[in-house]
Amino acid sequence: MTDTNEEKTTHFGYQQVNVEDKADRVASVFHSVAARYDLMNDLMSGGVHRIWKRFTIELANASPGDTILDIAGGTGDLTEKFSRRVGPTGRVVLADINSSMLSVGRDKLIDKGIAGNVEYVQCDAQYLPFPDNTFNCITIAFGLRNVTDKTLALASMLRILKPGGKLLVLEFSKPKSKILQKVYDKYSFNILPQLGKLITNDADSYRYLAESIRMHPDQETLKEMMSEVGFSQSKYFNMTGGVVAVHQGIKP
Repeated sequence: MTDTNEEKTTHFGYQQVNVEDKADRVASVFHSVAARYDLMNDLMSGGVHRIWKRFTIELANASPGDTILDIAGGTGDLTEKFSRRVGPTGRVVLADINSSMLSVGRDKLIDKGIAGNVEYVQCDAQYLPFPDNTFNCITIAFGLRNVTDKTLALASMLRILKPGGKLLVLEFSKPKSKILQKVYDKYSFNILPQLGKLITNDADSYRYLAESIRMHPDQETLKEMMSEVGFSQSKYFNMTGGVVAVHQGIKP
């Protein structure tokens, strides 16, 4: 079989799957865990995910009247904070490829009284359906690792940012200490799937989570990817010893 006829593959955790199949497989993971996603985040991080997200919000430095895009916004943690910061003259778009996550996020935010300046859009981060130069800031928290073509997604984000606009990527990354890496690996592959089984009756989705983190580009690699698609001033901030990092890039 020639290269032109071979089916293109990509990773889904540690598995190799057809490129066309990955989005559906990722979707099934989040359909399965959507209802208890927030509870699992608190349990598996010991609540520390709230600190990671708060740091990302502070880096965004959103002002009243700004337009913000929260990609892979899921259950709306970042959107809630941005909505309050941009105020009635601003706009926040909560975007997610997964309808179950988007539904949970919408219901949660409405219950909290967040309504007037938030919109909900189901879309793929690789093909963002917004005009050029639309947003002051884009965030994607714990979502980039699930995207099939990360370079394509980063370029799509760059296109729709306003000049001077900021991209913030909050994502699991590579611990800097070998000892921390060993402890983290044991937790990820032994305890995390069992916790997922107990809370969501789905160990496989959390086994995929652990595998997808290991397949995600490390800090320096992602920084270079952002620079290569055209972001300037690309840099990152490690948190919790590098278990998580926030990458920042500016549209020239």
